[in-house]
Amino acid sequence: MKQTYDVNIKEFKPLASPAVIKEELPITDAVAQTVIAGRKDVENILQGKDKRLLVIAGPCSIHDSDAALEYAEKMTLLRNQVKDKINLIMRVYFEKPRTTIGWKGMINDPNLDASYDVDQGLKNARSLLIKINGMGLPTATEILDPITPQYIAGLLTWVAIGARTTESQTHREMASGLSMPVGFKNSTDGNLTAAINAMQAAGAPQHFLGIDPNGFSSVVSTTGNPYGHLVLRGGNTPNYDPVSVGKAQKRLLEKNILDGVMIDCSHDNSGQKFKGQSFVFKSALDQRMDGNDRIIGLMLESNLFEGNQKCINGARNLKYGVSITDECISWEDTIGLIRCAYDKL
Repeated sequence: MKQTYDVNIKEFKPLASPAVIKEELPITDAVAQTVIAGRKDVENILQGKDKRLLVIAGPCSIHDSDAALEYAEKMTLLRNQVKDKINLIMRVYFEKPRTTIGWKGMINDPNLDASYDVDQGLKNARSLLIKINGMGLPTATEILDPITPQYIAGLLTWVAIGARTTESQTHREMASGLSMPVGFKNSTDGNLTAAINAMQAAGAPQHFLGIDPNGFSSVVSTTGNPYGHLVLRGGNTPNYDPVSVGKAQKRLLEKNILDGVMIDCSHDNSGQKFKGQSFVFKSALDQRMDGNDRIIGLMLESNLFEGNQKCINGARNLKYGVSITDECISWEDTIGLIRCAYDKL
């Protein structure tokens, strides 16, 4: 009999279970406290109980753990200096959505050489998150693969569902069971409907297929996540301006869901150019100063050094601290924007 299944599958590589990797890389009480306190702070900001500005800043994607740790050390110092007015969280992205093909992040290909050592990628990601949280610095990421949360979600304060996956039923169901606030980005064309629908779906109990901590296929039942919120990232046109923000908040109120919005200063709001992020950041800050305190947060793509570079021959010949995906602003420019916000708030 001819085979009718797995016709286009080349091979299966067994993956260590979440429980095994968690046992190998356990968290300390101090790390757990950073995560728990970080989540509570974001929840309070979303509810308007904490009036500080939430800022999530960090590399577009992590490809070098050493550079990420240097960035985290700098951010920890800055976080402590501005913590009375700004809640600063590090963006630590390990998965990259792709419109067609390309490097899909540290978890998928940690060695940058198409060896796809996912087992090592998961360990690298978890290890890095433990070290950063150990500094007292909360972390944020985008969850792309629905299996990933079992490995690293316990170390995350905030999570994004990206523009390409906000419409996905799988990601909405996954978000309903996540333990932290979740930001849903508007669609790549700028439409808000998918993100608003996602917030409603993720806020409700769901039942879906997933894996348990031991890696076994399971029916996952959730209670729903009450802290879904909208992230404006631009589309065919930018949507960080006062009119676009006001319309978005009106739609959220009409649906009786959280009207606190985060503005992504990069992507289509900045025209995909790092130099545009400063303008978006300052514009959003001005709106907040003019009375719109339901602009609860801002997101920056930031690295040790500005711009980006192509990764052609693996990790060899890469400039240290420079993004290999989207363009980022430099650490110096990041400090300037955060201090500008601190002085105005």
